[in-house]
Amino acid sequence: MTVEDLPEKLLKVKGRSPLRQNYDNTYVNHMASTSRTVTDSSLKKSRTAAQQAESNTGPFVVLGLIFVASLVAMAFVYWSFPNLKPEDKASIKLPRNMTDAQGLGKALSNYTEKYFTQVLGGYVVIYIFLQTFAIPGSIFLSILSGFLFPFPLALFLVCLCSSVGASFCYLLFYLVGRQLVQHYLPERVNQWQEQVSHHRDNLLSYIIFLRITPFLPNWFINITSPVIGVPLLPFFIGTFVGVAPPSFGFIGAGVELHELTTTGDVMSFKSVMIVIVCAILSLFPVVFKRQLKAKIQ
Repeated sequence: MTVEDLPEKLLKVKGRSPLRQNYDNTYVNHMASTSRTVTDSSLKKSRTAAQQAESNTGPFVVLGLIFVASLVAMAFVYWSFPNLKPEDKASIKLPRNMTDAQGLGKALSNYTEKYFTQVLGGYVVIYIFLQTFAIPGSIFLSILSGFLFPFPLALFLVCLCSSVGASFCYLLFYLVGRQLVQHYLPERVNQWQEQVSHHRDNLLSYIIFLRITPFLPNWFINITSPVIGVPLLPFFIGTFVGVAPPSFGFIGAGVELHELTTTGDVMSFKSVMIVIVCAILSLFPVVFKRQLKAKIQ
């Protein structure tokens, strides 16, 4: 007697008729298939979670490496600088307030005439570094340029460093930061994407207008432009042209750097009027284009 015959034997002993057993494999196969499906689904979810964690960590790693490389470049500029006087070494640092900017300007002014190239190169590298990583402090460098350099050169440097640094920031977030921006600033990105779509035909004028006016922070424009599809060329040109009007006041105030106490002292009535007039002028191409299009139609 085998194990399979045991239920039938027991039923016969009790006087009952044996139950017919239908060993249908359909149910068993279905349960096995369901189990395999659940297992495969769990594995896929685990792999997806691991890939997502890796994709979220990757941008931070690349960003950190680029940041360290930039610090190395700044250190190289610092060590290639001429021997500093003991009283000047404490002032050579990134300006965080007007007092730091005044100390830095006083220290650099002692070397501008004899080591003009080193001072100019150090200024450019630091300005681009701050713009690339959206670090506050570039406004003090704009003021400082008016103290160290002639006005035309200072204006050109501010516009060039701002546009180059902003473009580096654009490329940086285009390569490794798009997921970060979409994750941490989804609502603001969607709002500005609608505005950009509305002004797509006049994108250059729109970028210039935004750079002149304080409606959107510059760091926000830099990090979100690659996410919403703003092309790099109008972004660069719009930044170069748009930062000039606000810089007039900063550079002009830098001539009297030691008389300033806060950044609020920089914007005079004349500087504000220049910004307003330039903002209005930046809209003229848009108005002219719309009127011309209406006449043609």
